[in-house]
Amino acid sequence: MLEEAKKRDHRKLGTELELFTFNEEIGAGLPLWLPNGARLRGKLEKLLYKAHRIRDYEPVRGPEILKANQWQTSGHYQNYKENMYFTEIDGQEYGIKPMNCVGHIQIFKNSLVSYRDLPMKFFEYGVVHRHEKSGVMHGLFRVREFTQDDAHIFCTPAQVKGVIIEVLEFVDKLMKKFDFTYEMEVSTKPKKAIGDDAFWEATTKGIMDALDENGYSYGIDEGGGAFYGPKIDIKILDAIGRKWQCGTVQVDMNLPSRFGVEYITEENTKAQPVMIHRAILGSFERFIGILTEHYAGEFPFVIAPTQVIFIPIAESHVAYAKELRRELLALEIDSEIFDKNDSLNKRIRTAEKQRVPMIVVIGDNEVENQMIALRDRRKREQSNLTKDEFISMLKQIKSEDEI
Repeated sequence: MLEEAKKRDHRKLGTELELFTFNEEIGAGLPLWLPNGARLRGKLEKLLYKAHRIRDYEPVRGPEILKANQWQTSGHYQNYKENMYFTEIDGQEYGIKPMNCVGHIQIFKNSLVSYRDLPMKFFEYGVVHRHEKSGVMHGLFRVREFTQDDAHIFCTPAQVKGVIIEVLEFVDKLMKKFDFTYEMEVSTKPKKAIGDDAFWEATTKGIMDALDENGYSYGIDEGGGAFYGPKIDIKILDAIGRKWQCGTVQVDMNLPSRFGVEYITEENTKAQPVMIHRAILGSFERFIGILTEHYAGEFPFVIAPTQVIFIPIAESHVAYAKELRRELLALEIDSEIFDKNDSLNKRIRTAEKQRVPMIVVIGDNEVENQMIALRDRRKREQSNLTKDEFISMLKQIKSEDEI
């Protein structure tokens, strides 16, 4: 298993496949995404964006730096300050956000919200910064800047159980999409916490009741909750049985109380909503690191940085390869043309090392008859298709790209 883990190490594969790099001149824990990695990440973002929208989440975006008094109100200043970066602007202290919740609270407060609007779901690919110690940083798994697939759901107390189950169904679909099995843990009150014991007991019981009533099995992580509320942690198992902490669902009545968040009830009075923090991937950086090791760099077609490599046998076949590449780009499918002055076998071997899902060899027959000679690396199959059959097959694969 250790040998297999070494082969799958995302830092090694990240270099081989030119996904990302780190540079001491830039700073520790600050990844640089190379074109291949940025394409992979962009595909994952797009897949997840669509999945959020069909579930009625609204996209929002908050600033990356906020006045320190916001972090004092939230409790981050008192309970999380050692993990944050602060600076001074015009004589006032500002903090770079380690989380996205405060911005989403202020977006909610921007307009008058009725009970009819609830649950209200905001999501953001939120860039956050946390002061990790040098000794604990490890590739993409623990970095100082990362992007969360973050969402905050504002709902009534009666809606909490339904929202939790809906989020867990979302989690399940995503995990199945990438062939992960997973476990859940309920994390209880930590030593550093805000809110009284009655809040913690009631909220923790509410989470467990939602899981019990819907037949979910879970473990208990004593003291593992966020400082503002208990949570459900999603721990995924990869292809060689290792466990990784990724997504989380947190129930919070503390921050709405601290920021005076309200909605108008059916009786035309004001009431405080419950705020549910949730991330499904956790962070794009960590999840891509896990995906890289899980698939050993053999990414599924839907997120592969390069999905097709065209290998024209001779110069006279390059124009047809370029025509195919343009058609694929219109379908949002990334491809490359390997037309260097190397032998055919060497170019095929180089393409194989790139772990690209499909390799297409183009010769006289393919150009003359508008055909392609396909090597499907995932299915380990070779076939000859017309250009139209090839395009139709790719459209069909694309149509199945949904969570």
